[in-house]
Amino acid sequence: MSTPSTGRPSYAAVLRIPYARRTFGAALLGRLSYGIVSLSVMLAVTRATGSYTVAGTVMALFGATSVFLSPARAALVDRHGPRAALLPMALLYAALLGTLAAASWRPGAPPVVLGAVAVAAGSCTPPLGPTMRAVWGELVGDRLLLQRAYSLDGVAEEVLFVSGPLLVGALVQIAPPAAGIALSGLLVGAGTLAFVASPAVRGVRPSGVREPGRGVARPSAARALVRPVVVAAGVGLSLGAVDLLVLAFAGERHHGDDVVAWVLAALSAGSAVGGLLNGAVDWRTSARVRLPLLAVGLGLALAAAGLAPGLGTLAAAVACAGFFVAPALTTAYLLADETAPEGSRTQAGAWVNTAVNAGSSGGTAAIGLLVGRLPLSVCFAVSGAVALLAALVSGWGGGATAEGAGPLMGPENEGEAEPGRGRRSRPAVPSGAPSDPEGAAPSSVKGGSAESSSR
Repeated sequence: MSTPSTGRPSYAAVLRIPYARRTFGAALLGRLSYGIVSLSVMLAVTRATGSYTVAGTVMALFGATSVFLSPARAALVDRHGPRAALLPMALLYAALLGTLAAASWRPGAPPVVLGAVAVAAGSCTPPLGPTMRAVWGELVGDRLLLQRAYSLDGVAEEVLFVSGPLLVGALVQIAPPAAGIALSGLLVGAGTLAFVASPAVRGVRPSGVREPGRGVARPSAARALVRPVVVAAGVGLSLGAVDLLVLAFAGERHHGDDVVAWVLAALSAGSAVGGLLNGAVDWRTSARVRLPLLAVGLGLALAAAGLAPGLGTLAAAVACAGFFVAPALTTAYLLADETAPEGSRTQAGAWVNTAVNAGSSGGTAAIGLLVGRLPLSVCFAVSGAVALLAALVSGWGGGATAEGAGPLMGPENEGEAEPGRGRRSRPAVPSGAPSDPEGAAPSSVKGGSAESSSR
């Protein structure tokens, strides 16, 4: 049963959907692990081995297996359902993080052992972010509500990835850095257990038990997925470059490294504001039209940031660039969800997620080769040009969605059933359960942020 449309839906309406607060809260608890684990692993391995090189290598192995295997893990969730696939994955991941924490608790750990455990853990990283977005698609029948649900999800994720390192900073004052790895394992295990126990998640049917042909990927749908993936990769590349460029900008003007955190915080703040506003607007244009325009806005803002005369101006320019980040990623996730065949929503979202994270890592590495060889203003322009190029490529990827790839977001087809797919429905509530266990009328929320590192 779909969530009814009740005029202009709000963010509060999203959280009044039956089981929404419970399910979303559990997912955020587990996803907080991803905001903690990277810095914790870096600090713990550095302390255990005394080598930044080893720490960087272990982090690269952990990040690569986590990011590039994300679509395969998401496909398992789609095929077998969250309870059968996500829970064992999360428990194994938590156990491996516990092993890594134990191995790195004291100095003297063999680098080969740390690398092997990190690879194993990264291979099992549960796709909580993509799964939660797939659940939003099941919970929310109204397209405007789904836009707000995805936006709320993305902004909440921004908060997690800003607050996670702060928690690690507080934790290492009273415990070894490996305690952060152990905490990360506990969070993902507890959050996933609570997540799959929600009736909203229990009602999600695996694609393996759906009607024949309903979960088969169509070539047209695969082509339509290229657009959000290309833009997500471009956004990731640009954002990966920004981190290093801000550091270089501060160093060139003899500022301390501490100011870098404030400039990057301005980027996150701008992204959060942009995400909230994007989710609150009843757009008259379709998602496929908005997506390249948002990438263009990001590219132009980053290019302009390179002309900043001082740190304050740079922070303002970076905040303006951030204003386009969450909306662009939210729209990419929405478009991926719309074009995904029935039974492949989690995997479609994971491809966008992988593109962002892989792009971010590649952007940092690529801009590192340019900083010092080119003026910073040119490097900022290059980072902006990447987003512009992604917008151009996605525009060439097809002026219209291929036939059968699903509907487009827009007022002209809100509330219509998708071709070849019934109207999205909320998972069935168990017999005898109250229609609204959280004491509110149904409703919905916004769309996605850079779900980094398996967000």
